[in-house]
Amino acid sequence: MAEEIEWWDFDSASEFVDAVVGDITFIIESALDARGQALVAFPGGSTPVPILQKLAEAPLRWKGVTIIPTDDRLVPVSDPLSNVAMLAKIFLPKGARVLPLTSDAADHHLAGNAANARLMDLHWPLDLVWLGMGGDGHTASIFAGPDLDAALDAPKDRRAVGVAPDPLPPEAPVNRVTLTAPAIVAARTTLFVIAGQEKRDLLEQAAEDGAKSNYPVGKVLDRITVPVDIYCLVE
Repeated sequence: MAEEIEWWDFDSASEFVDAVVGDITFIIESALDARGQALVAFPGGSTPVPILQKLAEAPLRWKGVTIIPTDDRLVPVSDPLSNVAMLAKIFLPKGARVLPLTSDAADHHLAGNAANARLMDLHWPLDLVWLGMGGDGHTASIFAGPDLDAALDAPKDRRAVGVAPDPLPPEAPVNRVTLTAPAIVAARTTLFVIAGQEKRDLLEQAAEDGAKSNYPVGKVLDRITVPVDIYCLVE
């Protein structure tokens, strides 16, 4: 499992948001100070939105920041399910660079190849990967299904793959492109942000089980070698 996991539990939504925003702001500032630029991966879904909106208000040198989604759905950018559209709406007005993972390719394997090629030009590793987790134990779009091994066991220089979750999640029943486990594991900083006691219990068990976990998130956590902060809103 990850060398060190620190849990941060909150019963106040505003304190939860402030804590995550404060730490992410510090991580980005540190990267800008050290390297003059920052490369970060942010998740989609509903939990991150208030955090992202408040983060965008931080007085950072956003023009030095490149943001990619940790994963995205194979939908047009006009679709409400598009993660990159949500990130672009929040951060492009601040001057940040927001790059998509997905392309026009309908086939998820081709879309994954196109994403991987596009990401090659960035300055790896990620300064920060911010992960969430679904109720089924997936993280980014590393799902159970036929593409699980391709996402987990990709070569070190493979940053993205296409995935067809099985079963498809009912809230977004479409194929995806995701960062690979090696791209996630190589990040300088890793944090998880989740909401709800059920998710906290699942993530705690998955972290404990590590490589033997039935959940993709446990298998990813098992490979991470940097300390991991987990922020949980348990209202």
